[in-house]
Amino acid sequence: MNNFCTDSGFQSLNKFEEILCGDTVEIVESEHGEVIAVLTDGLGSGVKASILSTITAKIIATMMSASMDLEDCVSAVAATLPVCEVRRIAYSTFTIIRIVNNSEAEIIQYDNPRVIFLRDGVYTDMHETSVVIDGKTIYKSRVRLRENDTFIAVSDGVIHAGVGKTLNFGWQRDDLIKYVEGVYSPTYTAKSLATIVLGVCNDLYGGEPGDDTTVCAIRIRKRAPVNLLIGPPSNSDDVQRMMSLFFSKEGKHIICGGTTSGLASEFLNKPVKADIRYLDPEIPPTAEIEGVDLVTEGVITFSRVLFYSKDYLKDNRHYQDWSVKRDGASMIARMLFEEATDINFFVGRAVNPAHQNPDLPIGFSIKMRLVEELSDALKQMGKRIKVSYF
Repeated sequence: MNNFCTDSGFQSLNKFEEILCGDTVEIVESEHGEVIAVLTDGLGSGVKASILSTITAKIIATMMSASMDLEDCVSAVAATLPVCEVRRIAYSTFTIIRIVNNSEAEIIQYDNPRVIFLRDGVYTDMHETSVVIDGKTIYKSRVRLRENDTFIAVSDGVIHAGVGKTLNFGWQRDDLIKYVEGVYSPTYTAKSLATIVLGVCNDLYGGEPGDDTTVCAIRIRKRAPVNLLIGPPSNSDDVQRMMSLFFSKEGKHIICGGTTSGLASEFLNKPVKADIRYLDPEIPPTAEIEGVDLVTEGVITFSRVLFYSKDYLKDNRHYQDWSVKRDGASMIARMLFEEATDINFFVGRAVNPAHQNPDLPIGFSIKMRLVEELSDALKQMGKRIKVSYF
């Protein structure tokens, strides 16, 4: 078993003035540990397209995660899709990327723009074979995986971007390949790469997309643990055990909270060096302790990280903020969202009276709620989460 993991992320734009998107992305993990990403594009736009693409994505993802044959999946889709009253056809294109043991990828494509495969940031051709199932020509490829291999699947709204506005013939596939080669960085998460590409599409459309537009990225990367400590333990006798466990963990170490950083300083016998600069007027300054990667204030900083995490899972509009800023919340966000694959939370249960909300049940700590909500958000990003309470 290798030390790789699969990072996935996607972003979509609705066709201008449409409430629903006619593209759907479904990403599931099978009981065998396979990651299956399905991008579907329903006929037309709006409600009908959304129904067609959603049904197609759900059927394919469910059946393939149960290790059923591709032929059975396609036949089930054909038999299930409702027929368009205007065109008298039931139609949804699809792209499937299946990652097996983080060591091999199978790409299956029907009538969507071809998947772009980057190796070391450079476009690389994939050998294709074709098969006809229920009258549909489906293309298949297999790739043995290496670290940082990246797949970019798109709906045709991407290659149509700018038609009749900023470009005569849209954003052709060759131009898209040149662009992603130019912006590629091994530090980008799949979601960040999808966000960047979709931002260009929106600009080419002049903010009024002429078609539903979706970008889904898959990236193979090494596991990277990050450890975060927040709050002192409820029993002061547990300080030594908590600190010993925290600092024994492999990976980067983040400490949140003034009291907690003081305890870490005593444990390491290293001073806390405070930074008085407010890089963000709403986020308290960071500090430094030798042997610790990042030291921040507690609840205020943590609350901003939670806000960024919820935005990340939606449209990622605040990416331009946390991806470059140097305040404590932005740096935590980069470490958790982009660098980490496995996150270990060490949470002290000691109650800080200043953090209690009278509207919440007695004894319920805002700190506990923040940790729970952030843990849930990070799990939705595909991170492995472990929370230890003291």
